[in-house]
Order: sequence, then structure tokens, then C-alpha cells
Amino acid sequence: MGLSLKSLFGDFPARLGDGLLDKLFAGCPRRDFQIRLWDGSTWGAVEQPRFTLVLKHPEALRRMFLDPSELAIGEAYINDDFDIEGDIQAAFDLADYLLGQEHSFAKTTALSRWLRKLPRSSRSRTGPQLVTPRASGKDYDRQAISYHYDLPAEFYALWLDRRMVYSCAYFTRPEEDLETAQEHKLDYICRKLRLRGGERLLDIGCGWGALMMHATEHYGAQAVGITLSVPQAEIARQRIREAGLNEQCRVEVCDYRDFESSEPYDKIVSVGMFEHVGERLLPEYFKRAWSLLRAGGVFLNHGISYSATYQRQGPSFTDLYVFPNGNLVPISISLREAERSGFEVRDVESLREHYALTLHHWLKRLEAHSEAAHRITSDTKYRIRRLHLAGSIHGFRSGRLNLYQSLLAKALRGHAGLPLTRKDWYRD
Repeated sequence: MGLSLKSLFGDFPARLGDGLLDKLFAGCPRRDFQIRLWDGSTWGAVEQPRFTLVLKHPEALRRMFLDPSELAIGEAYINDDFDIEGDIQAAFDLADYLLGQEHSFAKTTALSRWLRKLPRSSRSRTGPQLVTPRASGKDYDRQAISYHYDLPAEFYALWLDRRMVYSCAYFTRPEEDLETAQEHKLDYICRKLRLRGGERLLDIGCGWGALMMHATEHYGAQAVGITLSVPQAEIARQRIREAGLNEQCRVEVCDYRDFESSEPYDKIVSVGMFEHVGERLLPEYFKRAWSLLRAGGVFLNHGISYSATYQRQGPSFTDLYVFPNGNLVPISISLREAERSGFEVRDVESLREHYALTLHHWLKRLEAHSEAAHRITSDTKYRIRRLHLAGSIHGFRSGRLNLYQSLLAKALRGHAGLPLTRKDWYRD
């Protein structure tokens, strides 16, 4: 541990730094990490640390811990006040410990005083610049979707599978590769919907078109997809043309609230779009799906939920920097609104472990292509995505987050038209 105070704080008085890191990390249950300071000296007697926090300048500690929160630490990371070398997933165990000490930090007068006296730097800061100040309603949603999804497709292609499926995969075993698991997911959804040849399928939030193309090629469906992202729609249309599926597939740039159809759909699916709806609009979301679905049809809703026991403190890093219109709710709330809209809940399946595995693949692929990612986008956007993927893995592994597929039926006079068992879902 024996750092000279000069190595910690340059020529600043000794009392500002004596034991500061020891106090910050005292009681931490896992001391399997290391801290490297801006002058190259290290704190933490660990021969093979799982990760290393690299502090870039003296003010980094002030920015991270004077008013500790998920947002403060996240902003310090994307602004390059510190870096994480090694296993960034492991760093979230440490973050949990530090954020759990939030109130004791505030009461520790000496610690607060030391942090306030750390020197300030002139380094520029990046703030969220997501949408125009007066945007609201559908305009806000459109701009928020553009902020997240309209990065160059080449960026997503670095770390997604070849179909660019940007949602939870379905693994039959933990060591399965991402390509296979995503194909399993597409087919699993079609089996849950019990798609038949010639049936009309509506895909709400169709992304780059992978699911609707799979439903058409393998199940003979007639598919329409809607998205708010113009670049996504253009790529999906190109892929549909190249696959010769123009007669069976169509993509429209449209808000689900504005989508109209002259005849109802046999099946509706929404994968990874539900997270953007928000609790306030859930009644409209489910009623819209109900009105577009024929009697006797089914709607598969696939989306992320917060655990009902998780208590959030203030705006999250994800809210401001990743999904500005994201609004997760517990599964109990979404199912309640689905039932109030007329749907019968026929099946609910948690794929929590599957999403943790999916995110792990995405993170490793992104890190493996970090140089290309920096060429395509920026260091800040790379850091935002790296931190978000690692934090999401931690959220799913800890149980704060979950991923549910809910199968909702529009029964006709009490008849849902579904088999008594699920055995057809699990055929080889």
C-alpha cells in the first residue's frame, strides 16, 4: 500500500491524501483489483488483479465519489477521468459496494473534506445531447430512437451476429455460439406464435428485419415490420430485396400509434421495442396491438423488466446516455395492463440467464473490435456502449433486470384456439 503522498497528489499538502484510498475501499469484501494513478504508481497488493482502475488525473476521485451515484461514476468513465483495464464486468461488484456506502460517504466529514480539496482539472466534459429541447411525445420518441439506433450499421455489425439481431438470444447450452443462439431465438418465437403458411404477421419494432425474414423463409408468413429508425428500415429493405422476399415482406417507418391496417393480423410480435413504451403509454400500446389482431390471434411481447424489489435512486446512466426514452417496469405492471386491454395471459417465460449470456458475447466482440469501433464512431460512444453492456450483464446476473416473453391471446368467446400443452415449442 505504501504510496508516498507526493505520488498521490503531486505537490499538494500531505493531509489531503493520507489514507484516502484506504478509507474509500476499507471494508470492501473483494480486494482483487488494483488502482493505477496518473503518475504510474499503484495501490493494491494484488499480483493478478481481475481489473485495474486507471485514474487519469487527481480530480477523478472527486468526480467519482464526492456525490457518488451510478450516473456520477458512469459520467467519469465516459469522460476518461478513469479507465478500466481487464474484466470490466468484475468492476461492477466494486461499484455495488461503493454505491452501497453512499450515505456513509456523506457522513464522513474528513473524507468529504479531502475529496473537495482535490485539485480541479481543465479537462472538457461530455454531456448528453439527445434531443432538441422542445421535443415531446412522438417527436421525442423519434429523436430518442434515432439517437440510439442510427449509429452506422458497421458499428453494430462489429459485435452483433451476422443477422444483426439486437435482442436476447436463446441458448440451449451455455457454451453455444452467438450465431446459433440467435437463430434458435428467431425460431423459438415463431414456434411460440405457432405461425402457419400464409398467416399475416406484424413485427412492431422490426430492427434490421431478421425475425420477419425468418418467419417468411421458414414458416411462409406474410410479414410487415414497422420501425422509427430510417437507417434500419433501409437496411432491412435491402436485405429483403437481396433475399428475394419482396412479395412476402414489407417494412414501414411508422410509430405503432399511427399504424393502420385494412384487415387484422393473425399474429403480432414485438421484440426489444417494449422497453421504449413507458408505463404511462402501456394502455395505449396494448390496446393498439389488440385492435390490430384478429380474434383468436396471439401477441408475443418480448421485453426487459425491472425487478419489483429494485429501488432506483435518481436518473440512471442508461436513461441519459443509452436509451433516453427507456422506461422499464416490473412484469406484474405490464401483464396487468395487457389484461385490462382485453388480452388473456397464456404464457410468461423468463430468459434472464439467456440475456446475460447474450450481453457477454456482445461485450467481448465489441472489446475485440475496439480499434475498428473507434474508427467508425468516437471514444465517448465506444465507452458508453462498453459500460452499458457490462452494466447490463451485472443487472441480469444480479436479478435487478429480467427479460420476459409473454404470450397474449385475443380469445373469441372464451376460445383461445391454443393446444393444451407447449410440447410443439420444444421439438428438435
